[in-house]
Amino acid sequence: MQESPDQVSIERSSTRRYVARNDRGAEVQIGGEETDAVFTPGELLAIALGACNVMSADIPLSRRLGEDFTASATVHRTKLAEENRYTAAAVELVLGPEAAGRLAELEPVITRAVERGCTVGRTLEAGLTDSLTIRADPEG
Repeated sequence: MQESPDQVSIERSSTRRYVARNDRGAEVQIGGEETDAVFTPGELLAIALGACNVMSADIPLSRRLGEDFTASATVHRTKLAEENRYTAAAVELVLGPEAAGRLAELEPVITRAVERGCTVGRTLEAGLTDSLTIRADPEG
C-alpha cells in the first residue's frame, strides 16, 4: 500500500499563538487555553475526531435523510493531567428531526461508515508514529 505525504504548516504569530494553514487557503488560530479566540491543540484533535466521524457518515445519511439533513457532533475528552495526555474520547453524533424514529435503521449504517471511512479514528486506534526534526533557517 502506497502512502501519500500530506502537510500543513504552523507559524508563530505571537507569544503562545500560532496560525496553521493548508495548501487550499484555510487558516486556523491555535494557542494555549489562556489565549482568546484560538483552539488548543487538544481541541483540534477532538475536532478532527468528531468531524471525521460525522463527515464519514455524511453521504450515506444524505441518501437516507435527504441532502438537507441536520447533524452535529460533540466530543468529550478525558485527560490524565499527571501524564499530560488524553486517555479517552467519546463522540456524540446528534441527528435532526428527519432522523426521528429511524435510529435503529441508521445506527448500523453510521457505525459502518465511520469504521470504514474515519481516517482520524482509525489512526488513533492503530497508534500514530510521529517524529521530530529540528533545524534552523539561516534565511529567516
